[in-house]
Amino acid sequence: QVQLVESGGGLVQAGGSLRLSCAASGSAFSIYALGWFRQAPGEQRELVATVTSGGITAYTDSVKGRFTISRDNAKNTVYLQMNSLKPEDTAVYYCYAKPSVSEVYWGQGTQVTVSS
Repeated sequence: QVQLVESGGGLVQAGGSLRLSCAASGSAFSIYALGWFRQAPGEQRELVATVTSGGITAYTDSVKGRFTISRDNAKNTVYLQMNSLKPEDTAVYYCYAKPSVSEVYWGQGTQVTVSS
């Protein structure tokens, strides 16, 4: 069982920045695939960014060049640095961890609101 605790959400003006953090339990963090999803009201959950155990990253097109995902294996934490935020980035952001292809664990979600 992996527990994930997110922090860093909040209210920011358009053009501003936020950094989300997701701290995970477990001693095998370095092998987890990690990522962030988001879900806006009335919308489906959308994959935002991923990072593999080897540090390879990927992003959905709408955040490329603005968001950066990173991991600190020594702190069991994955981050999402969000710059140049837009009102359409407003959503609840969820981190996840995949220790294996058959397991996935989710954080509780953190609200990000971008005002215009």
